Amino acid sequence: MTMLSNAEPITTRKLKGRTRRAVTLSTKITPRELELISAASEADGRALGEWVREAILKAARSSSSAGLAADHLMTEIVALQLFLTEVLSPVACGEQICAERYQELMRNVKANKHRAAREVIAQYVGQNGEILHA
Repeated sequence: MTMLSNAEPITTRKLKGRTRRAVTLSTKITPRELELISAASEADGRALGEWVREAILKAARSSSSAGLAADHLMTEIVALQLFLTEVLSPVACGEQICAERYQELMRNVKANKHRAAREVIAQYVGQNGEILHA
């Protein structure tokens, strides 16, 4: 996708209640894709450019929030793994865990879950950003 920019300096002045749009994105599509996009914008009652802009922004926001949700989910999965690793070993050996030890384990999990999740993710992502399958 090509990004074009006007030679004018970008200002923050408002234009019709919104910030001035000064950057142009360009891409090539097939005639069939144009038909699909045009039909969708007409069905939505919006100009083609407005519909495309909103579709791009919606996809970008969705992608960002999905990534954030996945990070949170991975963090909580790793937290559960940390907790179970710490609890199951003593229990499997017949030991009982007192309330103070349980609270200490919970504090430890909460303090270390983000670091541990980053380490787990790093194990699955190669140096060039490719996902490695374990």
